Amino acid sequence: MVRGFSSYVQQRVEGWRTGSRGSQMFLLSLLIGMVVLSMAPVLVAGTAVPVSLWFLYLMLGVMLLRFGPLLILTPCVIAAAVWSSVESGLVGERAVLGLLILSLGAVLVLYQSSRQRSGLPMALSEAVLTQLRDRLQRQGVVPPLPVGWRSQSATITANGPSYAGDFLVADLRDGRWLEMALVDVCGKGTSVGPQALQFAGALGGLIGALPPGELMSAANHFLLRQESDESLATAVHLKVDLVTGDYTITSAGHPPALHWHLGQRGWTVDNARGMALGVIAEADFSPSRGRLQPGEALMFYTDGVIETSDRDLDDGIDWLRDQALQAVDARGFNGMPKRVLKKVPRGDDDRALLLLERLPLTSPERDSSDHLVG
Repeated sequence: MVRGFSSYVQQRVEGWRTGSRGSQMFLLSLLIGMVVLSMAPVLVAGTAVPVSLWFLYLMLGVMLLRFGPLLILTPCVIAAAVWSSVESGLVGERAVLGLLILSLGAVLVLYQSSRQRSGLPMALSEAVLTQLRDRLQRQGVVPPLPVGWRSQSATITANGPSYAGDFLVADLRDGRWLEMALVDVCGKGTSVGPQALQFAGALGGLIGALPPGELMSAANHFLLRQESDESLATAVHLKVDLVTGDYTITSAGHPPALHWHLGQRGWTVDNARGMALGVIAEADFSPSRGRLQPGEALMFYTDGVIETSDRDLDDGIDWLRDQALQAVDARGFNGMPKRVLKKVPRGDDDRALLLLERLPLTSPERDSSDHLVG
């Protein structure tokens, strides 16, 4: 019997997670039944029911029900509250005030539910956003790299929740060819989450399957086909041969990558350039090519790292080069992305920084294939 009841409850929970009409009607019937049972003390002993109990039903309704069923539950709760107050003899000023506050709460509950554009109850909408965030974060995991290579990254969202428009996709083929794309989608916070997820899915299917230039062109046409007028993004793509260290960088309106040269002990600005994605159909991309020697690194970042209201792009790049140089001089590359982002002034844009390092030949870390993601 216990097993059967547990299975029944599990089926109902799974049904509610789908947001189906049947599950909503079941929950509505259950909540109305609870409202009716709450009226029993008034019928049996004339005992007043606390107004807070009716608020509890409203809160359960807005969390578990869609707008339609909630529109049925709310007047039932208000009617039960009024009836119980009258039948128990609570008709004074305090009772009337309590009922007025309850009615105002009901109006706010209905308004909030009507604003749920997903058409799902509040609790389910939160679950959808959580899944969206988790999927974006999984997209940004660089595959474990061969001995002698290490990647590190760090991201800070502008407004707290982890629904950034900055994301990373990566692919490693044959244990040799590493491709990564760091993207900054126009927008901030939860409003850009679905767009970033959709774009990340498209890029995740294309990366490694097309040459860098064709990949950027395909991504550009994908954004141009979107209905939104704000389907814009900047991106930088890296393809590197993990055997020789030869790399190609393709940029689409993205801030330039920085290359740490071991002999110079400093960061130089890469010269890859290109039009941002989603602007014009025939966008041009001018890639750069180079070789990453042991002990050198490439750094990629989004504009939120370098741009502020009182600092232009060139000044921001110079600031980042200086901060990154200090970070390397102080503690090396290990943990550098997080340390640098901590120095970025708080702003209203998402910030992401990615570092790919080719370990020195004498480094003890070459004995393991560390992969760090912050």
